Amino acid sequence: MKNPESESRITLRDLGKALGVSHVTVSLALRNSPNISPARCKQVQDAADRMGYRPNPAASALANFKIASKITPVHAELAWLNLWKQPEQLRSYAEFECYWQGASKAAEAYGYRLEEFVCDNRIPLSRLEKILYARGISGILLPPHRHTPDWQGFPWQNFSVVRFGRSIETPRVHLVGSDHVANTMLSFREIQKRGYKRIGYVTTSPRENGHLFVAGFFMAQQYVDKALRLPLLTLNDPDSAANKPKLTQWLKKVKADAVLTDARFVPDLIRKCGYRVPDDLGLAVTSILDGNADSGIYQNPEEIGRVGVLTMISLINDNAHGIPPIFRQNLVEGRWTDGSTLPSRLKNT
Repeated sequence: MKNPESESRITLRDLGKALGVSHVTVSLALRNSPNISPARCKQVQDAADRMGYRPNPAASALANFKIASKITPVHAELAWLNLWKQPEQLRSYAEFECYWQGASKAAEAYGYRLEEFVCDNRIPLSRLEKILYARGISGILLPPHRHTPDWQGFPWQNFSVVRFGRSIETPRVHLVGSDHVANTMLSFREIQKRGYKRIGYVTTSPRENGHLFVAGFFMAQQYVDKALRLPLLTLNDPDSAANKPKLTQWLKKVKADAVLTDARFVPDLIRKCGYRVPDDLGLAVTSILDGNADSGIYQNPEEIGRVGVLTMISLINDNAHGIPPIFRQNLVEGRWTDGSTLPSRLKNT
């Protein structure tokens, strides 16, 4: 039996016939292809709205399946911008190296090649724009940075851009990163499950763009008795001489039996304060790859890299360039990992 809805569905060929153009032109215009003039795109899109055109999801799925089933040759490059003052440090962090690996694999799977551009005295930002144009690169990935670069009027309007995490506050483009709030709440629950009750959190001075690990910790505390809600400890930069006495005083005052931290120098500092891990104090970190402890969160960084490229490809396909009026945040949740720094304190486990 025929479906009446399918018989009345407006097709690309119907639109093309009404406008006197091919169905291929209609398809490209609906996707804002740069090969079609803006005036023609608007004409086709207006006609599609007027005639009640709706994409056929089954046909779209079939087309995507056919594309995905073929080995796609590399047809373009994506840029990974490294603006660190010491460029080699970026991927010395295991998390960020995994971002790169995940992004590279995803790019290759979809016919792209990811290339790192180190922007220093050899390639200043003023030259980068010309290099990207010459290479035909329209997609830029911004990995995490310790400082916000001076973009000096960089023409974002000519590129599709995705940033990893919140360490780069500008440009305010679409973001892919770790779900810090969910990961910290997960850590708190898992630490509780292993018999710890007085769970403290140690961090460094929050950045201007917010500290979502801390937000997750405060949220998790709302589900425990007020007597077990330990105050947050905020330390200074890693080389500060004030950190050791500050941490020692805090540990004695709050009588924590477990500490969760996002600062990689804290595990060594705890030991310098005379506490044995895990005999005296359980320890977990928000990144087991870079946190100097083996109990805590694995942030699924390769998936973060992969999602970054998928987001980038969607922008390129939509011909979406520049800084969006509303930016999206795609957050990847991590998973808890048991380790030696936070063994269970429950009996018969």
